[in-house]
Amino acid sequence: MKKVITYGSFDLFHEGHYQLLKRAKSLGDHLTVGVTTEHFDQMRGKLNLADSLITRIENVKKTGFADEIIVEDHEGQKIEDIQRYGIDVFTLGSDWEGRFDYLKQYCEVIYLPRTAGISSTALREDRHKIVRIGIIGTGRIAPRFFKETSFVSGIEVVNAYNPEAESAKAFGELFQVHVYTDDFDAFLSETDAVYVASPNETHSDYVRKALVAGKHVLCEKPMTFTYAEAVELYELAKKNKVTLMEGIRTAYIPGFSQLLSVAKSGVIGEICDVNACFTRIGTPGSREMTDAKYSGAFLEYSSYTMLPIFKLFGKDYKKVEIESIYGKDGIDIFTKVHFYYDNKLATAESGAGVKSEGQLVISGTQGYILAKSPWWLTREFDVRYEDPNKIDHYETAFSGEDGLRYEIAEFVSKINGTGGNDYKLTAGESIAMAHVVEKFMKKRKEYQDKL
Repeated sequence: MKKVITYGSFDLFHEGHYQLLKRAKSLGDHLTVGVTTEHFDQMRGKLNLADSLITRIENVKKTGFADEIIVEDHEGQKIEDIQRYGIDVFTLGSDWEGRFDYLKQYCEVIYLPRTAGISSTALREDRHKIVRIGIIGTGRIAPRFFKETSFVSGIEVVNAYNPEAESAKAFGELFQVHVYTDDFDAFLSETDAVYVASPNETHSDYVRKALVAGKHVLCEKPMTFTYAEAVELYELAKKNKVTLMEGIRTAYIPGFSQLLSVAKSGVIGEICDVNACFTRIGTPGSREMTDAKYSGAFLEYSSYTMLPIFKLFGKDYKKVEIESIYGKDGIDIFTKVHFYYDNKLATAESGAGVKSEGQLVISGTQGYILAKSPWWLTREFDVRYEDPNKIDHYETAFSGEDGLRYEIAEFVSKINGTGGNDYKLTAGESIAMAHVVEKFMKKRKEYQDKL
């Protein structure tokens, strides 16, 4: 069998891609196609991808030319793949002429003619501007957000808002920005966008006011406590033609996108179960440890644990069950959410005051993926098989400490139309999470009412 391999981003899939794959397939009996990750493309200077890795893989699959699809995520992988898969022919388009001649010592190298007049670049329109953003809330996360914006081009923090004068003054003096305490409209008038980092119970009201004023909004989770309100806010954003994004930062981290892509590639077979756990023993007196009405384990961490479940299984589960362990005043210190799908199961575990392993396990019919704590800041993960000696290890470069800069970069890209896409966290997924939040709030209130 003559084996052929080719690589590409296959972004905004078009006729040129189709013809290239067709020609590559004709060169042998078996075609392997390497699709590059977003992060690898960023490392190579390609920052304006429009389609997700999952979408690009699916588009390659649909052509029917690929006998096998792999993910390319690091420099030097081409040599590794040629040797690993026993490749006879390496091929790329003629615009790469001579670039990969060094591979001739491993296999035959063929440069194929490209389809003239068609390119992804011609289909993409870039617009650039500086986004003036204001911060609502000047508590513990606001300073981190301010600092992380300095690592993202195209955004500038111009002001902040906090009705608590003491916190507002401290933040303004530290970062040399004007902090409003009593004039929210004046605060909004100076901005193009806002970042909502206020207490949980104030999120939806601030989001609504900003959207009505025509401002783009990035809001910390949970954005709302009810399904209906989540629907309302996303519809309001659509009506006013502005970006609304919930700040579940894991969704925007390159390593997490890679993990999802590997899981969906079929390498572990059919996915049957997802178990995601996020626990933390918080500081005594902190919000997550004491606020029995608007905080606790579930409200602080379940957005992260529900994310991989909805990304891999979708939001149309058949049944959901919520069980909690309660502490003082009826605050949940540990909550498990069980999701039931057709022939699939999933569990989201959140703890505040209860500590567990904190890992993400994705189980399939041919193996499983293990991402150890803190998997929500995905830097590495393993693919493991029945043979305990066979482990595929993946590592991804990670910028910053807590993933905020990836979230900020995605927000700016969405506003400017330069590559930000809803596939990382869709409105539908955010709304589905709000639906589970509403069920949790109702159940916890029933428990607290009995105290």
